[in-house]
Amino acid sequence: MAAPMSSTSASKRPADSQIPAEESDQLIIKPLGSGQEVGRSCIFIQYKGKKIVLDCGIHPGKVGLESLPFLDEIEPTDIDLLLVSHFHLDHCGGLPFFLQKTTFKGRTFMTHATKAIYRWLLSDYIKVSNISAEDMLYTEDDLDRSMGKIETINFHQEIEVDGVKFWCYNAGHVLGAAMFMIEIAGIKILYTGDFSRQEDRHLMAAEIPNIHPDVLITESTYGTHIHEKREDREGRFTGTVHDIINRGGRCLIPVFALGRAQELLLILDEYWSNHPELHEIPIYYASSLAKKCMSVYQTYVNAMNEKIRRQISISNPFVFKHISYLRGMEHFDDVGPSVVMASPGMMQSGLSRELFENWCTDPKNGTIIAGYCVEGTLAKHILTEPEDIQTMSGQKIPLKASVDYISFSTHTDYQQTSEFIRCLKPPHIVLVHGEQNEMSRLAAAIKREYEDSRESKINVYTPKNTQAVELYFHGEKMAKVMGRIAATRPTHGAKLSGVLIKRNFNYHLMSPADIPNYTDMKTSSVTQRQSIPFTGPFSLLHHYLLQLAGTVEQIRIDEQPAIKIFKHITITYEPGVVILEWQSSAVNDMYADAALAVILRVEADPQSHRGMRTVPKNTPDALSDEIHTLLCHMFSEKNVDRSEKGDHVSVTVGGKIAIVNVRTGGVTCKDDDLNKMVSTAVCRLNNSLKPFD
Repeated sequence: MAAPMSSTSASKRPADSQIPAEESDQLIIKPLGSGQEVGRSCIFIQYKGKKIVLDCGIHPGKVGLESLPFLDEIEPTDIDLLLVSHFHLDHCGGLPFFLQKTTFKGRTFMTHATKAIYRWLLSDYIKVSNISAEDMLYTEDDLDRSMGKIETINFHQEIEVDGVKFWCYNAGHVLGAAMFMIEIAGIKILYTGDFSRQEDRHLMAAEIPNIHPDVLITESTYGTHIHEKREDREGRFTGTVHDIINRGGRCLIPVFALGRAQELLLILDEYWSNHPELHEIPIYYASSLAKKCMSVYQTYVNAMNEKIRRQISISNPFVFKHISYLRGMEHFDDVGPSVVMASPGMMQSGLSRELFENWCTDPKNGTIIAGYCVEGTLAKHILTEPEDIQTMSGQKIPLKASVDYISFSTHTDYQQTSEFIRCLKPPHIVLVHGEQNEMSRLAAAIKREYEDSRESKINVYTPKNTQAVELYFHGEKMAKVMGRIAATRPTHGAKLSGVLIKRNFNYHLMSPADIPNYTDMKTSSVTQRQSIPFTGPFSLLHHYLLQLAGTVEQIRIDEQPAIKIFKHITITYEPGVVILEWQSSAVNDMYADAALAVILRVEADPQSHRGMRTVPKNTPDALSDEIHTLLCHMFSEKNVDRSEKGDHVSVTVGGKIAIVNVRTGGVTCKDDDLNKMVSTAVCRLNNSLKPFD
């Protein structure tokens, strides 16, 4: 059984600072990086007191602390959960710093393939970074230590951490890339990270979740651009490589060690197989991680598309016939035309930068930029066709080699993004991971697409770094009735009484006795005992407590006289002292306080010790007169009658009759309320007239 409280909706309104964070309806989404920029992806989410960070990358165009997200905007100690979408440096490059150099104590998750590649990719980054020791964010030892703090998640596996549920979908993009669906108190947030809806030679397309999120946080890298067809792109790529070789040049293809490199290797190996005239031209995959990377790809072949999975049963597609591995320049015999794929992809440093500086002055040579380039990197700079470039040593050299841009980037384009949104229909979209102009164009296009739609009203947000998007969700609250309370089906309007227990964002109503059966909590009782000095006779105390409680049960405890009032308060009499004992509860504590007040008053008042005046023993007639008079005052004379013998007095109210037996003081009445009212009045009258010793 459950009791619904309200429906789910979202709105914008000012926050109520008086509401505890765990009860607030405010959802905060704040980019600490990738807000109107590409690089250092890091998104902070706060809802219902839960704080989550999505990705923790570095900016490829910056160095040192400047390359990190704006981590000073958050308190790492307060973060419950960190989810990493994939292994690219702009999404995970800051992770060792965050795990080892801050006070973060939460849990960190990524997919199995991402964790395997993360280790080798960041190790390579540490070795090839051409920056000073002061600007190094972390060491190889920090990276090793961070591995033990990272947990893995399978695609579609649901995990719950302190009330936050999350699971992930395949995002395409690169091996192991994941989109995370996060659910907090019934509100679902989908973070795509980088994703691609286009299947290529080895990766499957990103999945479309069958659950509609309330908020979609998605990339806007290519804005409203539309990618050329895969076949056309591959043809242009192989044609450009062939042209550079035909003119006797050397072809440099800057790539990251993992990701697009494997796609381009598959294309080139197939092209070389189909062109025997090229068999004498070497192709090098130049990366210190080359063999390690390929072993990871071979291990996680089941995470790739159906074509690769079928082919692997016949022959391993990642065992190339025409490609050699090159660990470094000292192993490279630079004689004649060749094709070299070298990392890193944006040529900030490393082997790709070294080769480019060696080859860029010869017009026969050529460079093919095959992926997205971030502002501030050499790869982005040479696309502007400068006359010269600056080397890592600070010299200026002419740029005479050809530079071509053929995008194999596995970021979604406008058609893919639009289709994705059309399937999910999220009421709120937060754009990240895009330069300001591209992001603004995409936001405007989405708004235009849905401005006349009656079915879907979509709000689009384009926050800058550290600028928060604030949404308000009035989530449905439901309390499930459990245990013995649920044993009897309640009627409409019936009141249910029990203990309301909140665990994370679930509410349960149950009997206190059922708490150990349905929760991890233990119940206990507190017995309170209080001793009060008392020098009067016990009969005197009995009288006053009778006036207080209406009824008194006489008992004995350890051969000592005692009485029980209100069914739960025991008062034991010993010479010179009375002892109150009760099981603590809000009601029992109140009763005990009242009894204590009476005992202290009787003990403090000297007059009470003399006893009450002696009242002559009441005859039945006298008692009948007293009862008749009392009831006439209460219900008026016309409603009160007395039998001829005077042994019964009756009261009639609204057709309901209560009959009082004068001799016994008992009341007979079919109506419970009238019975209780008359019985109480008669009892108090008897107590006031009864003499005591």
